[in-house]
Amino acid sequence: MTSHHSISSKSSTEHHDPNDNRGRLRIVCPDRPGIVATVSQYLYDKGANIVQSDQYSTHPDTGLFFMRVEFDLEDLPHRFQELQFGFEPLAKSFHMTCEFTLASVKKRVAIFVSKELHCLNELLWQWQMGELHADITAIVSNHPDAADIAAAAHIPFYHTPVTPDSKADVERQQIALVDECADVIVLARYMQILSPQFVQHRPNQIINIHHSFLPAFIGNNPYQQAYRRGVKLIGATAHYVTEELDEGPIIEQDVQRVNHRMDVKDLKRIGRHIERVVLARAVKWHLEDRILVHNNKTIVFA
Repeated sequence: MTSHHSISSKSSTEHHDPNDNRGRLRIVCPDRPGIVATVSQYLYDKGANIVQSDQYSTHPDTGLFFMRVEFDLEDLPHRFQELQFGFEPLAKSFHMTCEFTLASVKKRVAIFVSKELHCLNELLWQWQMGELHADITAIVSNHPDAADIAAAAHIPFYHTPVTPDSKADVERQQIALVDECADVIVLARYMQILSPQFVQHRPNQIINIHHSFLPAFIGNNPYQQAYRRGVKLIGATAHYVTEELDEGPIIEQDVQRVNHRMDVKDLKRIGRHIERVVLARAVKWHLEDRILVHNNKTIVFA
């Protein structure tokens, strides 16, 4: 693995936005009366102002309850541990799985890419425009094509050529790299299948863009498959990566109408636009803690 730059050892907690007092709370628990009231009362008692609240129940009597709350609280970074600790008895009484996060702390992102660079370019453009609240800490590729783009954006670039014989060793190096520098991995048309060991190492932290409207046309050459079937809609799917190829929890999808006059090249051209938009949306929602995963489905409070 060749590196064109070194990685900063600084923690992501050292990078803050001007708005340091915005917090988020995500909750999953068995549904029952009083959850929203109790959570709201807790935050009110701490002096917090709720600025956004979303909730969903799979069934009001026997289902699971999902909730995401954004709130403002004066001097939140210094009170963050106190806020978490004080919530523990409440969480235990409702059998909650919960997570507090500081909105000002940027998640560190490693982008994996091969030769198709349109999704990478979209992510970098949105990041540079301030649409993606993140630190992009590495661009990793099995080809050298993205090196100049990474250099122009002042992002460390890692060329990791992969062969059948070297794949296991390369993945070990990649895992060590992302453990050092990334909270989330984005596969922006990275045309390698990750091993089960890699995927298990980062559950619900690897986002992939698949160039079809899943579950249709899983695997290789989906546009060729779509052309042979004479489809009238083509799409793209952003999903979390699991051990089952293209079967992970779906985060976002979109489609566009096509017709019989279009050949495979036309489908790919149209599809590239859908892919870049869909992936950017999914990454943004992950960065903003808008996604909750249950089994193989997502609840997205977008």
